[in-house]
Amino acid sequence: MQEKPSRTAQHVALFRALESARGGPRLFTDPYAASSLPPAHRLVIAAARLPGAGPRVARRVERYIDRRWPGGPRASAVARTRLIDDLVTGALTAGARQLVLLGAGFDSRPYRLAAVRDAKATAAARPAAARRDTGPVDVYEVDHPATQARKRRLVEQRVPAASRAHVRFVAADLLRTDTPTVVVWEGVTNYLDATAVDATLTGLAGALAPGSRVVFTYVDRRALDGSGTFSGVDEWAGTVRAAGEPFTFGLVPDELPGYLAARGLTLTLDCSTRAAADRYLTPLGRGGEPAAPFYRVAQAEIAPARPAAAATPTAPRAAATPGGKD
Repeated sequence: MQEKPSRTAQHVALFRALESARGGPRLFTDPYAASSLPPAHRLVIAAARLPGAGPRVARRVERYIDRRWPGGPRASAVARTRLIDDLVTGALTAGARQLVLLGAGFDSRPYRLAAVRDAKATAAARPAAARRDTGPVDVYEVDHPATQARKRRLVEQRVPAASRAHVRFVAADLLRTDTPTVVVWEGVTNYLDATAVDATLTGLAGALAPGSRVVFTYVDRRALDGSGTFSGVDEWAGTVRAAGEPFTFGLVPDELPGYLAARGLTLTLDCSTRAAADRYLTPLGRGGEPAAPFYRVAQAEIAPARPAAAATPTAPRAAATPGGKD
């Protein structure tokens, strides 16, 4: 059993902290990312925040990471963070009233995204039928007990009580099933097996209200079985293997629509982190930063229920407990 917080989750927190230390335009600001880091990494971030020389320190650290680990894990992480931020905000604007972080790791979205922290920010933009209340969005964090325990301590130290009252740390799914929900399952599927991924997606499709959205990341299976050619995949896979969290599962993008449809979900977005980097980094003059075409972000929607006479009832399957997290 895992007894320490996920190392890959800490790596991603480091990448978010470096992005947040940029002196110029950046994809997002995460004031909490550095708190989850081990002492040596916190010193790096402290140096990156120094007036004057700090931004240069951050850039040098980023360049070292990009050279040391080809394949683009750093730029992939920050690009996917911004893309998922936008997808979560879009779901809340469309009427979702609950956010579930499945395998939450050190995700700080409940505290840094205005659309999550204060639903009043998006209430005016929602369809009239969706404007049932204007309080904070209810957030449910589901994760491994070791990672969750550490995160709770960090949140209690850094986030005022009034700013975290809408967040619940749970070991099981306790959300309302009659309320539109957005689920974020980030950096997890590639550490599970086919049975666990199938059970989780099928369980979510059976439990969530129509119109709910599931945002998840996955690795292109062709990068794992060698049937595709992707630069840097061996180095990236070797790094997570050395951390004790090897890649174990992937999907083929061309097969994803059918895979999801068979589990009660409709694919609405499928984007590589390379494409996300092109979208978000290129306008900032950072298009040359390496990001992975084999690491992907997908969004699927729960379709409205069919009329009872036409429906084929199926027993929902329980969601799997998340494994690793990056």
